[in-house]
Amino acid sequence: MGALRSPIPTGSGSDRRLGAAAGFVGFLFAMELSSGFLQAWFSPVLSAIGEKYSVGPADLNWVQTSYLLATAVLVPVLAKMGDQYGHKRMLVVATAMVTVGSVVSALAPTYGIFILGRAITGALAAFLPLEFAIVRERAGEQSGKAIGLLVGGLTLGASVGVVLSGVLASFLNLTVLLLVPAALMAIALVVVVFFVPETTARTSGRLDWAGAILLGAGLAFALFAISTGNRFGWTSGPVLGGLLLGGTLLALWVVLERRVSSPLVDFAMLSGRAGVGLPILLAALFGAQLFGSQTPIALFVGTDPAAAGFGLGLSSSLIGLVLVFASIAAFAGTFAGPRLGARVGDITAVIVGAVTAALGYALLTVLHSDTVSVLVWLVVSGLGNGIIISALPNVVVARAPRDSVGIASGLYNSARTVAGAIAGASFTAVMSGFTATLDGGSVITSEAGYQAVWVICGLLSLAVAGLAVVTRGPAADRTAPTVTAVAPAEA
Repeated sequence: MGALRSPIPTGSGSDRRLGAAAGFVGFLFAMELSSGFLQAWFSPVLSAIGEKYSVGPADLNWVQTSYLLATAVLVPVLAKMGDQYGHKRMLVVATAMVTVGSVVSALAPTYGIFILGRAITGALAAFLPLEFAIVRERAGEQSGKAIGLLVGGLTLGASVGVVLSGVLASFLNLTVLLLVPAALMAIALVVVVFFVPETTARTSGRLDWAGAILLGAGLAFALFAISTGNRFGWTSGPVLGGLLLGGTLLALWVVLERRVSSPLVDFAMLSGRAGVGLPILLAALFGAQLFGSQTPIALFVGTDPAAAGFGLGLSSSLIGLVLVFASIAAFAGTFAGPRLGARVGDITAVIVGAVTAALGYALLTVLHSDTVSVLVWLVVSGLGNGIIISALPNVVVARAPRDSVGIASGLYNSARTVAGAIAGASFTAVMSGFTATLDGGSVITSEAGYQAVWVICGLLSLAVAGLAVVTRGPAADRTAPTVTAVAPAEA
């Protein structure tokens, strides 16, 4: 059985190690910028997509739903394969898939092929889990700051991408516009092939394909039901069937994983205060707050106060600008998080970020009558969320076994995505319970509906802080792999 090679060259000095880490982390940062661009690129041009393919608003939901369903299947598989066959190798595969999918969507002659391209780009969500594993092994003591930088790059890319896409849509036709992220992904593919190092830690055994299929299919059916609940009705056959089938498949997955010799997810890795189970639950609570709040905030600031008696009445471009300020604050938080974590610990940094976010939501609930107030409170909550975004992955990466960082990070990403989808659907249901009728007879969500959402988001943030207190404690020794590691040539 081959011995593991040292993940960081010895005898080169701390300055040389830092310089090498800064080099490849810089390339990964550029990849996350491109990833953020692509994730935010489609939102401003949904109406143009509908016009090109002659589809209505309901069918346009599949632009995002198809991507989410694909991530549920692809992320755990790619992340686990990274642990077994090399994280750089699977990052190359994921980047190639996203590049192909982006080109397919840009050049699609029909809406069905366009959606197929979007589904292929679901591999994008595997970028961060694979990069986290590379950073943990290759950046050494700089891994905390490097992870903060990567999630900051993703946040910044999404912030710039949503604005740039809207601006370029006025000058470019849709095909050319959608080829822009495809070109960025092609460049990113070259970058990862030539400038990103490979990891050495490997898990042994074959990939648990049965477990991968059950987990991916279970998450996909559940996400389908959640994403289409408001369209078909929560008591409709497709939604109830999707929830039942998804829950059944996930239950079978748990049973299977406890019996096979080389499971997709080792449940021993999740258990106990020192495992990654509690941080992944933290990620779910955080994802519900982070992703669930975005649409209600955008709707509120766009509501005309002259007609509704509340809201800011901002135009589409100004709504984007307000949301960009919150994203910039989150980007600043991703730089503050690692530095705060280095001083007081990552768990404490998560607590500080969660309390800060809760404060922002509390103030937004009671003081939201003018643009300045709303902007300030969104910046406060955005700063807190940015700290969590950068600090929480460090907790997952530090507690995961060295040969299972990929799948642990993949579960972290999946937990945020699934919880965000659940929160989005739940918040829509909450808002539909608080309505007001305008003079013209149209029915809208009342001010109390938005306040209820912000109160829930504040409580979710406080729940993150409370669970983080429980999570705090000495982490288990995760330097040794859960199973015998082998050298890359023997994987």
